Amino acid sequence: MSEANIELDSNTAVAPKCANVNNNNSARSSRVGSASSGANSDADTQRFGWCGWNPAWLQRFCTAKWALFWLCWGGALQGLIVNGLINVSISTIERRFGLRSRQMGLVASGYDLASFACLVPVTYYGGRRGASKPRFIAIGLIVMGLGSLVFLLPNFLVGKYRATIAEANVCEVSGLQANSSQAMSACELNGWGEGESLTWTVWLFLAAQLLHGAGASPLFTLGVTYIDENVSKKMSSVYLGIYYTMATVGPAIGYVFGGQLLLIYTDWMSVDPAQLSLTSDSKVWIGAWWLGFIFAAAMCLLIALPIFGYPKLLPGAEKLQLERVSEAHATISETEGSSGEVARGLAQLPRAVLKLLGNPTFFFLNLAGATEGLVIAGFAAFLPKQIENQFSISPMHSALVMGLITVPAGGGGTFLGGYLVKKWNLACRGIIKMCLMATVVAALFTICFLVSCPNPKFAGVTTGYNLEARSDAPALEARCNSNCGCSRTNYDPICGVNGVMYYSPCFAGCAQEEHVDSLKRYHNCSCIESVGWVDEGSTSHFRPEATNLKCDSTCQTLPIFVALCFILMVFTFLATMPALSATLRCVQDDQRSFALGLQWIKVRLLGTIPAPLIFGALIDESCILWQESCDKDGGGACLVYDNFYISRYMWLLALICKLGSVVFFTCAWWFYVPPMKTSNANGKEESN
Repeated sequence: MSEANIELDSNTAVAPKCANVNNNNSARSSRVGSASSGANSDADTQRFGWCGWNPAWLQRFCTAKWALFWLCWGGALQGLIVNGLINVSISTIERRFGLRSRQMGLVASGYDLASFACLVPVTYYGGRRGASKPRFIAIGLIVMGLGSLVFLLPNFLVGKYRATIAEANVCEVSGLQANSSQAMSACELNGWGEGESLTWTVWLFLAAQLLHGAGASPLFTLGVTYIDENVSKKMSSVYLGIYYTMATVGPAIGYVFGGQLLLIYTDWMSVDPAQLSLTSDSKVWIGAWWLGFIFAAAMCLLIALPIFGYPKLLPGAEKLQLERVSEAHATISETEGSSGEVARGLAQLPRAVLKLLGNPTFFFLNLAGATEGLVIAGFAAFLPKQIENQFSISPMHSALVMGLITVPAGGGGTFLGGYLVKKWNLACRGIIKMCLMATVVAALFTICFLVSCPNPKFAGVTTGYNLEARSDAPALEARCNSNCGCSRTNYDPICGVNGVMYYSPCFAGCAQEEHVDSLKRYHNCSCIESVGWVDEGSTSHFRPEATNLKCDSTCQTLPIFVALCFILMVFTFLATMPALSATLRCVQDDQRSFALGLQWIKVRLLGTIPAPLIFGALIDESCILWQESCDKDGGGACLVYDNFYISRYMWLLALICKLGSVVFFTCAWWFYVPPMKTSNANGKEESN
């Protein structure tokens, strides 16, 4: 609310209360006289600065464009951290700490749980008359930076990671003695004591995500309304389109930046991976997933500083608000009167909620947002992992693919949606129809998840040791390695010259190992030489029978998946900004902050909170080989997924959510009742 409204309240405290007016527009025009009387006080408070220090040269930044600039960086940071760095690191964190997708799904849901808990107080108190929205946003950024620092703590609270136990992992025909030796080495490999696991780190990751969610809650509620109330109605869609475009570009930057960091060994400060003969192409490579969070925390603090300096309202905002014409749902704006009392005390909170829920257009737009939120949150968390496992590529390349899709498709679709609303000058009903058509097209392109690859050849899991196809339960032991005494707690996969992955050199029956540069080569492998690919008695002068690299995939369907997923993402994000604009237009002006908060509560409660849990559970159901843990109750990361089932699960989830969005957008369009013709402050009649 403007400072002019505060002066109006002080005047009406002496005089009798005026009778209720019929709608927002007449109430707004009644404030014209008081706006001029408070102009001098507004000039003093609408200045950019900190703690009373607001020199004239700083006022060049006190514009809507500069406010948008800093808010865009805040939104981009939220996307970079939560939907970029964290999501691209999920599979790496699972392998490093022996976690399952269900557990990481809980971590991913922590962000939305905190947002759900904070949205009501943040939007209620941040949207009250006289509250400083920029101050709420800046404090939130500081809290989000603190969350990033907490998220990287597990890396420093556990022992150093070592991906291999070197000489102890070859086949030694010594029966139980070798088995005991390897089991002990595997458990002590990563600093685990007897019966100890690292699953306790889940709760530290969850605490960090709770801080992320609490800190980001003002960004897309108070931040949106701050932009909307400081620009003209015509330019609002463009400004919000830019804002949400940057929020979409943030995850893309996080994918690319985080993916490059995964090329650095996690303990690069104290361990040289070359001495372990490890490269980033190894299946047991763990990248420096934690480095990006140091950068993110520093950036949060830097961006919070200028946002702290912005006033409650920018210069000229009062005039823009007086010229606005309400497009609120007719049954609300014409029968309930002014909603300026909504933000006056906690006693009015239930009434405010009931008013909004009684708006059918707002109600169905919320449900559409929930189904869209479910599919977006689920795939944002686990799509990089699905691409990595489905197409047998490294986490770094998976991150690059996600960045390639997200930057032009997500960012371009979001900006295009806001631009089309302005270009076509759409009213509320037209905006909802646009969302409906974009969602129908997106539902058709969910077929991209049916594009899959056959399961990679993994001895004893997807193929037998004699290379015959198999669909039974995994059986890593075979006649060729029965005397090796191998341990399943010692996962050190190798690729044979026959193109088959083996659980470890021991399970491949390899008796000899040599280090060549950053590569391990294995010879005399009883489970591989029986195929007849190499001569017996191999030495370093002969072609090795296996290496500690990942087998190359022969599947060539990744470009098809990228093309179809690109189109799906364009039309998905094409509807996001218009849906937000429709939500803002179908409620009264004074309800906007609270309406956005209530909407995000529904979206999180029905969509983004359960999404990672559902996706994580289904991904775990697709697992066909689990890593054995020293702690039997601690679980372990999945080593091999069934590509057929994981693709079908993802397709069904996407299709069901998109069909739900189509139904809800249809209902929102059908039940919307435009208000009658109204007049703005200049007396010009407008029709919606």
